[in-house]
Amino acid sequence: MTQLEYAQKGIITEEMRLAAEKEGIDPEYLRQGIAEGEIVLPCNINHKNCQPTAVGKGLSTKVNANIGTSDAYPQLDKELHKLAAAVDAGAHSVMDLSTGGDIDKTRKEIIAHSPVMVGTVPIYQALVEASKKGKRMVEISEEEMFEAVEKHCADGADFITVHCGVTREVISDLRDNGRVMDIVSRGGSFITAWILHNKRENPLYEQFDRLLKIAKKYDVTLSLGDGLRPGCIEDATDSPQIKELIILGSLVKKAKEAGVQVIVEGPGHVPLDQIEANVKLQKRLCHNAPFYVLGPLVTDVAPGYDHITAAIGGALAASSGADFLCYVTPAEHLGLPTLEDVKEGVIASLIAAHAADIVKGVKGAREWDLAMSKARKELNWQKQIELAIDPTKAKALREAKNDGNQECCTMCGSYCAYKVVSSYLGRTIKGNC
Repeated sequence: MTQLEYAQKGIITEEMRLAAEKEGIDPEYLRQGIAEGEIVLPCNINHKNCQPTAVGKGLSTKVNANIGTSDAYPQLDKELHKLAAAVDAGAHSVMDLSTGGDIDKTRKEIIAHSPVMVGTVPIYQALVEASKKGKRMVEISEEEMFEAVEKHCADGADFITVHCGVTREVISDLRDNGRVMDIVSRGGSFITAWILHNKRENPLYEQFDRLLKIAKKYDVTLSLGDGLRPGCIEDATDSPQIKELIILGSLVKKAKEAGVQVIVEGPGHVPLDQIEANVKLQKRLCHNAPFYVLGPLVTDVAPGYDHITAAIGGALAASSGADFLCYVTPAEHLGLPTLEDVKEGVIASLIAAHAADIVKGVKGAREWDLAMSKARKELNWQKQIELAIDPTKAKALREAKNDGNQECCTMCGSYCAYKVVSSYLGRTIKGNC
């Protein structure tokens, strides 16, 4: 049985117990959330070393890091280093988006080395394999699509992105209404090209029951991809995006009835004033399924700093109810991220997630900030570093800018606000400034 089926039968599994313990919540709350489809516990039966992590309503906001090879950078060892960097920085999951080198080996090694849940996009490999056979991407057969899905699930992927909502109806809507950026999703663009070339319906939508059967076999969570996500601010919250979302909502219901866990992927590039509405609309149309968002990026003009634009959008999205943030690195829109880019992307998203968790009342979130505040008032630098989201950077900056003064920072020195006020309030702070 799948985690969803166990939950629906009132059974708390060991994976549920471990995930609940990590959140500091009652396992029964977790079980109920999974049974209702508002929480997922992606944990493929073949991913043996995965530490169960739940995503959804009432839980801490989770962060995903994308890694994977490309034609230009096909080396497996570099991606394993990125995996380690992402996990060390605090990522709750990684997605292997490999399109270069030995894709099978890369996926298997990432899954084998990953203690966190791993996601993949099987259609990417189907494209690469077809190209190696001398085929154009639009010549891929339905069987080859489903073979890729089966392979990724069998290898231990905990969740897979499938672009089931890109249908002939949605594409027709796109053509009628137009867009500045058309389609920016790789999976979405492929499915669109396949549909238009073959004059056929999307097999992943048309044969959704077949997809469910494969996912159920390995207890894989389906991540319903947003093939029509807006690729620029101008395209946000338009008709094709919403039409696809409505279709995904109907598939969420089918998946739940089949005992398969499901999450829904979201935008994209969205201006600040539309983010809350996007989240609430997704929750309404998709039966409160966990919402997995890329960013959202709140401006199009910050290449090199898109981890910041995504963190701004991510904080607002998560505080509005989004459950899962896909990181964006400084290399977004520019190239494949480096090891340092991966860390910067994870940290930026973790900051956004935590800021939202304070608003959502997640257990322990506000207490963490309170502990930091007390450490700052006491000029307890060691404690401040220990409590930091990135202790390594905090320690390095403190040591580099300390200038020999172990008590106060070099910003205020003897004019330290804590020292001045405390002395007049009759309170003592250790150290001399």
